[in-house]
Amino acid sequence: MEKVISKDGTAIAYDRRGEGQPIILVDGALCSRAFGPMPKLASLLSKNFSVINYDRRGRNESGDSKSYHIDKEIEDINALIQVAGGSSFLVGISSGAALSLAAAAQGLPISKMALYEPPFMVDDEGHHPPIDSEQQLQLLIAADRRGDAVKFFLKDMVAVPAIFVFMIQLLPIWSKLKAVAHTLPYDASVMGDFSLPSKYASLISVSTLVMGGQKSPDPMRHAVEALAKILPNSDLQMLKGQTHNVSEKILAPVLANFFA
Repeated sequence: MEKVISKDGTAIAYDRRGEGQPIILVDGALCSRAFGPMPKLASLLSKNFSVINYDRRGRNESGDSKSYHIDKEIEDINALIQVAGGSSFLVGISSGAALSLAAAAQGLPISKMALYEPPFMVDDEGHHPPIDSEQQLQLLIAADRRGDAVKFFLKDMVAVPAIFVFMIQLLPIWSKLKAVAHTLPYDASVMGDFSLPSKYASLISVSTLVMGGQKSPDPMRHAVEALAKILPNSDLQMLKGQTHNVSEKILAPVLANFFA
């Protein structure tokens, strides 16, 4: 494990493995170097690339600041890009994909970018997260109700059925989720009102691969398709048999081919 100091003085923890062109992996909500899809994805990609897998601020071994703004997370990515040599490929999953888009819009030296199912909302029907999700999460965290914050995220924002949320609380994973629950407002802030980034999509000229799962719900697939249409230099690829919880073994060769 290594650390880089971001612009605001926050220490960002990361692992680097493999050789070749650098790739930085950007996690979604509740995930870190210790939990989620990125550790396995990093292992698979490190056969052909130099892979940087980092803890987003506030998670695992990274530091945090008293106040949050998405620009601070973009500065974290920029600090990692400098560690990587001044430019890098970027891979973002879920809300990490939305964060990657925002970083690209600010002109960070990203060579290519691959995004898997940023959870934007383009359909009128179906479930939508509460408009005040960020505020509700902040109140729960301020009251030290970490478990309730995770439940709100899963049930009210992601629409996980109540029975599954109950079952998750009985598993060892629950303590890992609660440990990073205080960063859920950060992801809510990144997503904003969950609409497509139409205001700054035209600023993103980097070659981008937009991906989704063929078995994901219609709203998720529609959002991926809509995003690919508004990005000036993008390709769309729907992965057979995949959902939002994409298989790293399926995703890794797609990324390797795109970044080759």
